[in-house]
Amino acid sequence: MKYPNFLRTHMAGYIGISIAVVVIYIFIFIKTMEFEQQFEHTNFHDAFYWVVSTITTVGYGDIVFRSVIGKLFSIIVQVSGISMFFGILITLVVTPWFEKTMKLPLPARVPKKMSDHIIVCGYNQLVETLIDEFQEQELDFVILSDDEEVLRSINKKRIPCLYGMASDETTLENANIHSARFLIANMSDRENANITLTARKLSDVRVIAVAEDASNVKYLKYAGADRVISPKLVLGRFIAKKAVDPILGMVTGATEFFDGYRIVELPIYSKSTLVGKTLLQASIENRTGAKVIALRKGGQLTFDIDRNDIIKNNTVILAAGTVEQLAKLENLAG
Repeated sequence: MKYPNFLRTHMAGYIGISIAVVVIYIFIFIKTMEFEQQFEHTNFHDAFYWVVSTITTVGYGDIVFRSVIGKLFSIIVQVSGISMFFGILITLVVTPWFEKTMKLPLPARVPKKMSDHIIVCGYNQLVETLIDEFQEQELDFVILSDDEEVLRSINKKRIPCLYGMASDETTLENANIHSARFLIANMSDRENANITLTARKLSDVRVIAVAEDASNVKYLKYAGADRVISPKLVLGRFIAKKAVDPILGMVTGATEFFDGYRIVELPIYSKSTLVGKTLLQASIENRTGAKVIALRKGGQLTFDIDRNDIIKNNTVILAAGTVEQLAKLENLAG
């Protein structure tokens, strides 16, 4: 079983401390046996045997202390051993086994009657924006991914999802691709090409592919995508529009990338109330309905954003939403 990095670090530290404690107990055992003049037990293997059997509360009783000091030491080892041994056992064995056993299986197929729905391959900030739109318009959809952790997270939010490789024929058939309205390939460019090829082999469903690299747009079209969207290319076109018409308003000049949804670049001005806040503190989505999908910091556009990223007066936000939502965000920007 795989553990998160912080848990692996915690376990490594816990085990390291436990080993150090065992070594100290062995040393004290030998010295105490010397004090009691039980020289036949003043060796490492007897010491290790006694410490382990005492820590695990087995206590065979074949090696015992006779003095008050020795008995007090035995009590200390027994009491500390309970938490130390069972702490390791529960952390490394019981808890992972319990979590694995209790996890409900992820959905492997959609209902057979499901039709005229949207299949979304992959999950990220852009997909979160689309989900809001789908739910608002009461459209049927399903998120398809082989990332178990991500699917369990969205499954808790009661968002329809399906576990499997998006480029696998069986997975797409389990998603009822033959009766779907369209499919959105929103993974890496290579995966999107494979998804498109597989979808084309199975059905004539309309395929919309999202290109990470604008130079790959033509290859995704060659693979059979009906439409290819590149957020970076859309942003470039938007900037070009502003260059041609500097007076063009931010929201009115937004570029449509999905029916009813637009993408826009908004600079944050020094007087904005957002300056100095993290994305989490700014609560942009809750306040405006618009979704932040990328940030431009120091001239670099990044789609790998974190809710702890701080908004500065030179930050530029790439946001998606309806005209009304983006207008609210424009007011917040300053």
